[in-house]
Amino acid sequence: MAVEAKSAAGGSPAYRPVSGIGLGELEALRLILRGGSVVDWRRLYFRDAEEVDHFLSLNLFDLRDPRDERRLRAILSQSVDYLRSAFGYRVSEAVANPADLRDLFLLASGVAEPRRYRRIACVALKCMHVVHHLEARELLFRAPVREADLAEQVDRRIMAEGRRMVEAGFPIAEFHGNVKTRSSLVTKLLAKRETVAAQVFDRVRYRIITERRDQIAPVLHHLSHSLFPFNYAVPGQTQNNLVQFRQVIGEHPRAEELVAELQSPLDLEAGERSPVNEFSAKEFRVLNFVVDLPVRIDEFLPPAQPAGEDLGRVVFALVEFQMMDAATARHNEEGESSHERYKKRQLKKVLRRLSRGLVVPKKRKRKGGA
Repeated sequence: MAVEAKSAAGGSPAYRPVSGIGLGELEALRLILRGGSVVDWRRLYFRDAEEVDHFLSLNLFDLRDPRDERRLRAILSQSVDYLRSAFGYRVSEAVANPADLRDLFLLASGVAEPRRYRRIACVALKCMHVVHHLEARELLFRAPVREADLAEQVDRRIMAEGRRMVEAGFPIAEFHGNVKTRSSLVTKLLAKRETVAAQVFDRVRYRIITERRDQIAPVLHHLSHSLFPFNYAVPGQTQNNLVQFRQVIGEHPRAEELVAELQSPLDLEAGERSPVNEFSAKEFRVLNFVVDLPVRIDEFLPPAQPAGEDLGRVVFALVEFQMMDAATARHNEEGESSHERYKKRQLKKVLRRLSRGLVVPKKRKRKGGA
């Protein structure tokens, strides 16, 4: 599963450097880079209905399909009922039952009237975000779909986008993916405190290497605009000691103006600690994040199946992305940072944990040697 890189000479209109990225897109980048949650946001950044349509398409919803509109309205209805029953919120009709569902996103962005509904529209959308995710997981448990079928759909979609990016001249030196072997999964779970299969976030993982470090943020922005919705980057699962948001926004020609408009202060990351992989060397540098990628499973649901109507047709598949630049990738394969040394440290801990308190048989010597 690999995409061969081509020369990026001449660039591509589809590739936008940081200088061409707006405030909302920078906020989305920041969320992924620090492993934050959209539930903590105070507003959205959609400017018109077309941008809302694009965002919904990344979440695999199309308002031209009556089934998708019914599904979204059902999620909104549950969210409004929750807000009214749990907190006694007085949710206005413009938010609870908008004539056009896109208006809800525009209200939350402060570009639609009445502006006073921006906060409650944001609150409703936060609840919708969670309700949709919960019911999508329930649908996955009920649906007759194998994990392998889901992984195949995910791989086709991601690698197709990788090919499009390479053909468009993006500065990508390497784009490939793989699925963890059963042996690797066993080792990882034995090395973790939580020996639960659900805690493995990188069964399906993709490695993207850019030519230079300053190209990582623009490539990440493109991925969050063409492949996965930024709101389903898994909070708390970003490991990032490579690309700092302060540096990213500092490259923007309107940096001072944009910093003043950020939802959170620029020094927010200074008080946070990125998750650390205990088996990685101190010198290892990477941007590693996990996405709950939406996947449509219409083909696995009988047309008249009640669960299909009640829970929709979208499920989620966990996918890990690892990004770095070519120079960092080379450095990461040297000395203690190399994958070989990483695996040795991991296996050493697993063996120590398995043998704790037990008498473990010695390894048999090979014939003809020690």
